[in-house]
Amino acid sequence: MAKVDRRILKTQEALKKAVIELMSEKNFDDITIQDLSDRANVSRGTIYLHYLDKFDLLDNLIEEHINVLREMCRTASELDFIKATLMWTEYFERNYSFFSMMLASKGAPYFRGRFLDLLIEELTNEVDVTKGKNERLNEDLLVRFVASAYVGVVEWWFTNKKPVPHHVLAEQLGTLLERNV
Repeated sequence: MAKVDRRILKTQEALKKAVIELMSEKNFDDITIQDLSDRANVSRGTIYLHYLDKFDLLDNLIEEHINVLREMCRTASELDFIKATLMWTEYFERNYSFFSMMLASKGAPYFRGRFLDLLIEELTNEVDVTKGKNERLNEDLLVRFVASAYVGVVEWWFTNKKPVPHHVLAEQLGTLLERNV
């Protein structure tokens, strides 16, 4: 893999930070390229060297986080649900600004959908409807139920400004996953 110039990475990080900050101040639709340019301290032309428009910038930022979460699932595949969820909640904590903007506001419903799709994809391999407590349940319905509940609890955590520490969230969500999957 080719090494990316540090200046390019620095510019892209500044733009990602700028879009998150601006989304905390105003609706995404009201953010202009000039706003991004001013906040990131780069020229408008520089933005277009990296992204097609503000939507492309946001899409790239969303995909970056979704890919990190997907990779965490692969890394945690041998862990129990509590330890695996702890990895996610630590990541949520480190990237609080992004996730709170995406989940605690109405600014980016696309992210919620991508997050839900990721959970459905990952949980599909975890459920067993052939025996035990989930015997004869519809697999798609069970997966969608658990994934939707997970997203809802994470949204609640961000909307309410982390009412419990991230490790408590992980422990409780992991326990709920173990009981229901």
